Amino acid sequence: MLNLRVALNIANYAFRRSACSYRLRNIYTVFNVRCVSGGGSSRYEGDDNIILMGCPGSGKTSIGQLLSDRLSMPVFDIDNDLLEPHWNTTVGNKLSEVGGDKFLELEGEALMQFQGKGQIVSLTGSNPMHSQSMEHISRSGILVFLDVPIHDILERLERMKVDRIVGQKPGVTMEEILKYRLQFYEKWYDIRVLCCRNDDLESITSKVLKGVQKHKSRAGHVSTRSKKTSLSENTKSEPKGFLQVVREGLANDGGLYISAAGVPHLHKDQWSRLIGCTYQEKAVRILEQWIHPSDLHPGKLKSMVENSYKMDNFNCNQVIPLVHLHKKQFLLELFHGPTASFKDAALQLMPQFFQEAVKSSHGNSRYLIVVATSGDTGSAVLDGFSKHSGDTGTSVMVLFPEDGVSAIQKAQMRATTGGNVHVVGVKGDFDFCQSAIKKIFNNNELTNQLQDHYNVKLSAANSINWGRLLPQVVYHASAYLNLIEQGIITMGDKIDVCVPTGNFGNILAAVYAKLMGIPIRRFICASNINNVVTEFLQTGIYDTRNRDLRLTISPAIDILKSSNLERFLYLVTDGNSDLVRHYYNDLETQKYFQVSPQILSKIQEDFVAGCCTETECSQTLQAVFKETGYLMDPHTAVAKTVADRFSDGDCPMVIASTAHYGKFASDVLNSLGIQTRTDDPEMLFKQLDNLNPNPRMHTELSSIVHKTSSRKRVIEANVNDVIKEVIHFVEKMS
Repeated sequence: MLNLRVALNIANYAFRRSACSYRLRNIYTVFNVRCVSGGGSSRYEGDDNIILMGCPGSGKTSIGQLLSDRLSMPVFDIDNDLLEPHWNTTVGNKLSEVGGDKFLELEGEALMQFQGKGQIVSLTGSNPMHSQSMEHISRSGILVFLDVPIHDILERLERMKVDRIVGQKPGVTMEEILKYRLQFYEKWYDIRVLCCRNDDLESITSKVLKGVQKHKSRAGHVSTRSKKTSLSENTKSEPKGFLQVVREGLANDGGLYISAAGVPHLHKDQWSRLIGCTYQEKAVRILEQWIHPSDLHPGKLKSMVENSYKMDNFNCNQVIPLVHLHKKQFLLELFHGPTASFKDAALQLMPQFFQEAVKSSHGNSRYLIVVATSGDTGSAVLDGFSKHSGDTGTSVMVLFPEDGVSAIQKAQMRATTGGNVHVVGVKGDFDFCQSAIKKIFNNNELTNQLQDHYNVKLSAANSINWGRLLPQVVYHASAYLNLIEQGIITMGDKIDVCVPTGNFGNILAAVYAKLMGIPIRRFICASNINNVVTEFLQTGIYDTRNRDLRLTISPAIDILKSSNLERFLYLVTDGNSDLVRHYYNDLETQKYFQVSPQILSKIQEDFVAGCCTETECSQTLQAVFKETGYLMDPHTAVAKTVADRFSDGDCPMVIASTAHYGKFASDVLNSLGIQTRTDDPEMLFKQLDNLNPNPRMHTELSSIVHKTSSRKRVIEANVNDVIKEVIHFVEKMS
């Protein structure tokens, strides 16, 4: 049997003799940022190295040769061109001479001598295990991780008759040592090239080129109301990085930020690589498609994701499980986070984005996060920022409709402690709270006063913030992969997704998941009696004239002005920001807009919509509990009611279960025909627990009965009163 280093040297020699047989054809036309075509070849401009790393047997040396051939860049192989000349002996001999542990140390010391520029560098499989030398070489270029399936690598090593690699101890299998090595590659890469089973060298090289092109282009983010006429023109303006748009929240022109490069896409074979991954692993691989490593390095992203979705925060190993309900209907349980709603999936992560954004600004301003909530966002923001805002001096002010949330939601928010939080009830509805915040953001006199007098800047944590929306894409993609893991479907089969919808962020995240490559057949938008979005999807007319917001038992979707619909309209109009700006000017001035028949037809290719009455919602909640023992909250009951109308049995239906029933204990008990004579959470929770429902009571939610608060601030629904409240809180912070 051969030592791996000897086997790779033989393979490398053979490859160099036959490199001309691996020419890439017609794959480089998209690589137009730092690479230019001249004659029959391409040339990479700049001094940055392209540094390949990956497991032993991942093809680094061979792919390095292919890249060299296509880019007219020299290859530098660490084994052949650095280690062996440096040691004046073969790598295999050195390994035999000094042993594995000492070899890693000497290899790292040798790598510290590397000074090359403008080269394709093929690292050894063990280089990333030496931190100091990796810090050194990472400053010289882009680190590309060839994430090749372990099974493919094992097959290659077996064909090469390799039975051991550096660091492999007696009794440790090859698969075990390769999986152990992954943590070191995960720490250093700038670009992950997600390779598929049985990818050939040419296809992997193509993915490397596309990855480097994307890294170099750094398209950034633009506003949905940017004064340009198309997505292609928008990308010519100065881009804003991910952390900058997270920090700002709302664009200066009143629009919402979106990716200027559009939606990233993964091939179905790449999605197959995520089957069997943990939720945290899926999240990293999906989010790194959206977030440029220059904004947030994948290693730091991984740390944030793991910090967000640990058992301390989510009382479920799967984080967001998918459970079977009935026939082909499945519930995506989004309520296992600390505040028992789907908002936790984003708001355990977004505050960490924000903390990094503040640090990266290199300024000394403090930030005030101003949030409008219809119930769930408020407690999730308060919990997330109390845990993850670090030492940035960030404070949070929450506005909620005093009579438009449940007693338990109100208790959650008011039980939050700390001098950097302020919870304010408003004698109005959610739409007022949300529009008041937008007016505050666009009030230059106020923002200048806060900056000049108090050194405070405003930002947002609603789903208008791009960093709030992106994490929601993960769980919609994860639901599809869960169905495969459970043997319900195979890769490529289609599903339907039904979401109770108010502000349109949750269902928009599902749309982004489809554009990323998840095969979703239909989006089913479910509304309660505040059905302005449903009517729009059916008619193309968004009309809030002569319509008052009505309070329901599903308060999180008691919304008439759906903010994230703006991002969706930008998408379906092919990035026509002039048209989007026109729509929202009409909505502001006339409370009405209408899209063209062509745009409506495009929307209806993917969307159906329906609404339900309060009676229908309660009947569904009661019927499901009676038939299955599963107790759902009113929002999920709204979705279930509408989903039943569109369930044709052709494919599985995933219903977003957006909150735990305990948050709406009184209304849930009333829907079940059980009388309640109190708003006391402890008594209500006991009544629910006596039903022995599935799922069981939420642990963190139950704990609020032991928390008390004297916080009870209520103001009139007047923008000036809100401004006064902001100034008063900022003065108190100072």
